[in-house]
Amino acid sequence: MPLKIPRIIGHRGAAGYAPENTLEGIYTAADMETSWIELDVKLTKDQIPIIFHDDTLERTTNGSGNVADMTFEDIRQLEAGSWFSDSFAGIQIPTLEEAIDAILECNLGLNLEIKPCLGREKETAEVALDILSQIWDDHDRLLISSFSHIAMETALDMAHDWHRGFLLPEEWPENWEDIARYLEISAFHVNGHHCTPEHIKTLLRFEKPILAYTINEPEQAQILQQWGVDGFFSDTPDVISESLLQPH
Repeated sequence: MPLKIPRIIGHRGAAGYAPENTLEGIYTAADMETSWIELDVKLTKDQIPIIFHDDTLERTTNGSGNVADMTFEDIRQLEAGSWFSDSFAGIQIPTLEEAIDAILECNLGLNLEIKPCLGREKETAEVALDILSQIWDDHDRLLISSFSHIAMETALDMAHDWHRGFLLPEEWPENWEDIARYLEISAFHVNGHHCTPEHIKTLLRFEKPILAYTINEPEQAQILQQWGVDGFFSDTPDVISESLLQPH
């Protein structure tokens, strides 16, 4: 069954309007009538999957140090909103389960990016996918992605019937086509600021949806759409949505 991708996916919730990877970000995206969101998952020291992007805590919390060195109890003590604005002071880093509950409550689709700390690629994928499999039923509204090929191979083995998105970095690996075929991917995710018309032309041969990250400028979205890009990850989904050509 081919994956039906929306034209806009809220990046880390709606990261232009609410702290990234938080329940508040999920609800903000839903309030904007964004139909899908993207979130990052990684593990605490005691293997609790949390919604968080960085390997370290400094940028988006009042804590410091490596996420991989912190227990869930440590993580729960942290404040994760005031770095963004005072109006979000006091909010916490959510668990994957809490995020899924909020997403289902809002009736959103999800692109879950597995964002493992170094050396924890397989276990991060295993723990996250195990929890997802117990809660999430709608295979048409779930996309698993990761820059880690180990995490993606784990997803292929554990959850073969879920859609997988192939995240391509700025510099594409030489064997990217082989990897894409091996992983039986459903969509390509490209860096929208570094790809070229030739890149997109190459991907169009696969007849899979092409998504560009992270696009917050309407003009850039329009250019990429003209090249053949189908959808966009955006911190400001409402701004991008207004600028896109309607599908025929």
